[in-house]
Amino acid sequence: MASLNAPALHAGTPRLVVLCVRGLPVREVDSYRNDAADVVELHITRHQYNARGHLALSRDPRLAETATPNFRWHSDLSGRPLYTESVDAGSSVALPDVAGRPLLAVSATGVSQACFHEVPSLPGRLLAVTEQGAGEALPRVAELYRWAGLSPGEKNRNLAGQCVRHYDTAGLIELQNLALTGAALAQSRRVLAGEDEADWAGDDEQAWQATLEPERYVTLRTLDTTGIQLTQTDARGHQQRQAYDVAGQLQGSWLTLQGQAAQVIVASLRYSPSGHKQQEVHGNGVVTDYGLDPLTQWLTGICVQRPGTRTSAATTLQDLRYRYDPVGNVQSVRNDAEATRFWRNQKVTAESTFSYDSLYQLVQATGREMVGRGAQGPQLPDVLVPLPTDESALTNYTRRYSYDRAGNLTQMQHSAPASNNTYTTRMTVSNRSNRAVLAREGLLPEQVDELFDAGGHQLELLAGQDLRWNARGELAQVKPIEREAGADDREWYRYGGDGMRLLKVNEQQAVGVTQSQRVLYLDGLELRDTDEDTRLHVIKVAAGGGAQVQVLHWASGLPAGLNNDQVRYSYQNLIGSSGLELDGQGSVISQEEYYPFGGTSVWTARSQIEAEYKTIRYSGKEGDATGLYYYGYRYYQPWAGRWLNADPAKTVDGLNLYRMVRNNPATLHDPNGIESQKEGYILIPFVKGNLREIAYELNFQRASKRKTLRTILVADDELKNHLEVRRKADERKAKADVDRHLVTLADFERKVSTASDEILRQTARSKVKFSREVLEVLELDHSVIRDTRFESVASTLAGLDPEKSKLYLWGHGLAGDNRLTHETETFTTNQLVTFLIESGLRTDFKDVRSLSCYGADAVTPNSFAFEEVSGVQHSFGQALLNSFRDRGFPDVVVSAYHGLVIREEIGVNQVRIGDEKRRRSAARREFAEKA
Repeated sequence: MASLNAPALHAGTPRLVVLCVRGLPVREVDSYRNDAADVVELHITRHQYNARGHLALSRDPRLAETATPNFRWHSDLSGRPLYTESVDAGSSVALPDVAGRPLLAVSATGVSQACFHEVPSLPGRLLAVTEQGAGEALPRVAELYRWAGLSPGEKNRNLAGQCVRHYDTAGLIELQNLALTGAALAQSRRVLAGEDEADWAGDDEQAWQATLEPERYVTLRTLDTTGIQLTQTDARGHQQRQAYDVAGQLQGSWLTLQGQAAQVIVASLRYSPSGHKQQEVHGNGVVTDYGLDPLTQWLTGICVQRPGTRTSAATTLQDLRYRYDPVGNVQSVRNDAEATRFWRNQKVTAESTFSYDSLYQLVQATGREMVGRGAQGPQLPDVLVPLPTDESALTNYTRRYSYDRAGNLTQMQHSAPASNNTYTTRMTVSNRSNRAVLAREGLLPEQVDELFDAGGHQLELLAGQDLRWNARGELAQVKPIEREAGADDREWYRYGGDGMRLLKVNEQQAVGVTQSQRVLYLDGLELRDTDEDTRLHVIKVAAGGGAQVQVLHWASGLPAGLNNDQVRYSYQNLIGSSGLELDGQGSVISQEEYYPFGGTSVWTARSQIEAEYKTIRYSGKEGDATGLYYYGYRYYQPWAGRWLNADPAKTVDGLNLYRMVRNNPATLHDPNGIESQKEGYILIPFVKGNLREIAYELNFQRASKRKTLRTILVADDELKNHLEVRRKADERKAKADVDRHLVTLADFERKVSTASDEILRQTARSKVKFSREVLEVLELDHSVIRDTRFESVASTLAGLDPEKSKLYLWGHGLAGDNRLTHETETFTTNQLVTFLIESGLRTDFKDVRSLSCYGADAVTPNSFAFEEVSGVQHSFGQALLNSFRDRGFPDVVVSAYHGLVIREEIGVNQVRIGDEKRRRSAARREFAEKA
């Protein structure tokens, strides 16, 4: 296993894409090898298309042996799937109306969903969504929308034509005031009482309001002229404030608890001239420094240090050092702030290592764990208190992972021989799908599907622990303990119309009494209440820099041993996991380490009571009492290394709908439970003008933010070859600029040591400082020019994996215009889609993004009169989505930006108003439905 990452392992393991005579990819061939001595094994994914070239079915390498397709799509003439069959997620129906909007859907579990829109003479806005489960006599009105008119009062608050009351699956959202940029300035939320699913049937709003809890939770915001949020006041009166520089970079943040003075959360941040965050100082005085590889811009270090005082030296609290293989997989991470320990003749260091197979799946990991940790399961291990812990408390472990041909984790071997903690976790995988559960005696692969419902939702957490799902396929309840007599222990949830969790209620039985804990998730605030009259406000600071910051304010029921209004800084690693937790004075509250696929391996804290209030854990996600991590769209079970249900985004991250981050958890991160990272390509469809400079600037902005560079796609091979020749000349010139500046810098440094007086030395020092800053920019510029790659669109598009790729389109645009332009060249959306099809873009491609100005902006009508509305010109994003739909791209989602997107001298996705510029990631809009 020592040679896993040697070049010999990857030699002769290419990835091939086989095209049919129509130019459609019918085979994807991956070369698999687990050890350099192994014979290469071919993993072949197969695709078939209908007569119109629309994807009809796909088989992964495992199920291809049984001739069972993972997915089968039955599409209309435009290529939109109407009936989808999935071995993981079941069969579902989705029927649009004549305008392409959702009309009727039937899920795999038999739930029918119908959408009702305005009549054709009106703008066609959504009015209601009904749902009817199998066996239900009547449909429920699950969501209902009330739209504002054109009264003077509504216009004064920018509400004209906006949804002002949205009765959703969790209660009611009311919009009281709107900014010109479209952001809510005043908004309230009321929560549905009880556990029943929402039903807004009838016309009596007073009757609907009676089903809601009486309290209204109001959130207030203020924005600057560009739409960037400056302050937010939550439902309990706590206010967060942020400040930005002219480049839109965070400069500081403050929190004012209700009735108290403001306190600093982020005191300052320092950026390099190229835009990298070099250092940030938090309100607790702790300084975080970031290190980057000068060539790849990969993160190499995160150092968290508490500065020294008159009576004490500086203390390094965390010093993470990362090492990568040539393609960016993390090979090791070491915490140099931790001392080496020795126990039972073994050397125990704070270092984890990772080895991969030829598909970059993790196959071996080493690290350290607590002695007595035992086999990993849903429950957290006992925390070690107090700090510092006994040096004999930690030992080394090794984990080895095995996968089947579809990427299902089938076995995890854990070995910690010094502490006798050696065990194997096995999974039993269905022989008809990718559904799998922990192996148990007598369970056969043929029986696994019985432990899931028709939609691919797991029905038991562990044996005997029932799971219940709601009509939308969201986890509704977990029962960790079921009793024949008396109430069960359980945890149940409620979700908003956006699919995000709004309410969590945990109920446990103790001496015949039900003890209840309730968490309500609001904007920037969690309200955690118990039956014992404990009222805890957890203020979640949005602008915490490189840490997740929470403030614990007890309105009542402050536990003994804790101070009220405690600030807790959770410092994150590469994938966002919370390892080091500090208080408002920079003292350590807790430290936690994790196994590669999640689960706690080391947990130490200064007190038991403080440890109990830690909620943010692996990957920066909340850990529930059930042992599950909540990601947003799904729940993750770390002891099994897989998701609890099939991916609601279907094949966006591959044909295996349960696989976690492509089995590469040390490198990849899933932010919301539906996909890991995608590889991006930027298409510049034009042939004239300063194309090289545009490409460099686009990639320079990415490099300055520590992001990987994009491949630049151009019109044809001739242009690609021409640009490559010019790029090499540009690279030589950039290298010469660096070399010349190194000479200048050396001259200034020499003058510092040879200057005859202090004034000359100060002048030389200033020149050295400035010269180093210039050199940093020149070196970054050189690396970007050197590493930017041009490819022809025809040689690249056909091979793009629809699940792992995203395509950016570059050009200039205007509001309500369906064209991209550059100098004298113009492409309409229809011409663009035709160009992409002719260049080989697959019709099952899903993620297209526009970088044009005003790409999400339409021309606004003066009124809602039919003549005005019918004459409205769609935004470029909507027009592009329409063109894709018309040409048979059923699943594509188009993203575009509101406002003026400045490139060139300012950078992609920043907007200029007056003399200021701001990043506009919040202004991105997705277009998924044809209009």
